[in-house]
Amino acid sequence: MQKIKSFTVDHDTLEKGMYISRIDGDVVTYDIRMKKPNGGDYLPPAAAHTLEHLFATYARNHRLGDSVLYVGPMGCRTGFYLLLRDGVSKAEAIALVLESMRFARDFNGEIFGSTAKECGNYLDHDLDGAKAVAADMSEVLENWCESDLRYKESNA
Repeated sequence: MQKIKSFTVDHDTLEKGMYISRIDGDVVTYDIRMKKPNGGDYLPPAAAHTLEHLFATYARNHRLGDSVLYVGPMGCRTGFYLLLRDGVSKAEAIALVLESMRFARDFNGEIFGSTAKECGNYLDHDLDGAKAVAADMSEVLENWCESDLRYKESNA
């Protein structure tokens, strides 16, 4: 079988940040890398679950919400994928993620979609953990720009 694109990225040199993972027709996949791969520090499952609820809800309610196709965690627990329609500019994509992280960082209240009727694992949430991850990513992305969206050359 052919190696999928995400397995061709050099995870030994990948740092926290936001990257364009791939473009398929009119869909852009963004790699929102929240933890250094293989660094021993990973997204705790309950915090990632809560962050998914907050990030997805905010992004889909944003003015760009109709262009948001998917928001979800990576299986390796080092980040999230965000799939957007190609009509969203790179600057808008960065702003959307930064705004989403700030929203999650500052969130207080009941977690969206966290009842048994709405969620398949409703007891597995950690709001404080999600807020901590979002606060860290807010700092990482504070001055992120379009040229930062490319993986380092050694990752190609």
